[in-house]
Amino acid sequence: MRKLVFILAIAGTALWATDQKDVEFGRPGGKALLLDLHVPDGPGPFPAAILIHGGGFDEGSRSTNVRPLFDILANAGYAWFSIDYRMAPEFRFPQASEDVATGIRWVRSHAGEYHVDASRIVLIGESAGGFLVNYAGTHETKDTKIAAVVDFYGPVDYGKLAELRRDHPERFNMTSINRHAANGGGIHFFGAESLDAAGLAKLHGISPIFAVHQGMPPFLAIHGNKDDQVAYEQSPAMCDAMHKVGAVCDLITIEGGGHGMSGWRAPEMQHWKAEMIAWLNKTLKR
Repeated sequence: MRKLVFILAIAGTALWATDQKDVEFGRPGGKALLLDLHVPDGPGPFPAAILIHGGGFDEGSRSTNVRPLFDILANAGYAWFSIDYRMAPEFRFPQASEDVATGIRWVRSHAGEYHVDASRIVLIGESAGGFLVNYAGTHETKDTKIAAVVDFYGPVDYGKLAELRRDHPERFNMTSINRHAANGGGIHFFGAESLDAAGLAKLHGISPIFAVHQGMPPFLAIHGNKDDQVAYEQSPAMCDAMHKVGAVCDLITIEGGGHGMSGWRAPEMQHWKAEMIAWLNKTLKR
């Protein structure tokens, strides 16, 4: 029996759950990009989620920020791949976006090995990672096309958000925001030095809301309406823009929710978990 199990594992047809850490999926400029993954029990092929963590573009990790999603997805029969990307202060945009694209291509090319249905790969990101999945979903190419995007409180109009933070600091946790800005996060991550005409033009150019187009993948936005870092109105604005071009965008509002899914502890805030899985199942026609 041990010999049979070994042969099955080598052949890549194992029917038990697989968990791996520190798998290299890219090496841009000699810097290793790693991911952690989970594949459910059974032969598959499974729908898969690529997870992009937040942290202001200069903090966070693939093992911490998106951890609340691991069991939710696994228990619903989804494979997941939680990936690294290059961050400030050493790196800038679009390098982080290039790493997300590399992650998509890697998962697609390894779909057979991990029993993944390459036609049912979704991107899920939170905060800064939410921006990155929003960007990927509005700038897809033939080899980075995905089936859906789930955005947790990610910016979509970075210029407008930056102006809100400047003009209405009382609405935001500026201590946290400024900590990231000091390390190259925020507008500096995108090459904008200030909110003058040149800086706003750069932020306009990278903002997903201005790249909305017909035929883009369906989006689900999940956002607390008391968010003190990324203004809640960013999410309904994105859905409005998508609806105008005939694209699918749905919104789950966490009443009283702040910035960060780990803070949504009240029982009345837990509805997003089942609703997200239901939306994914419907969108992927499971």
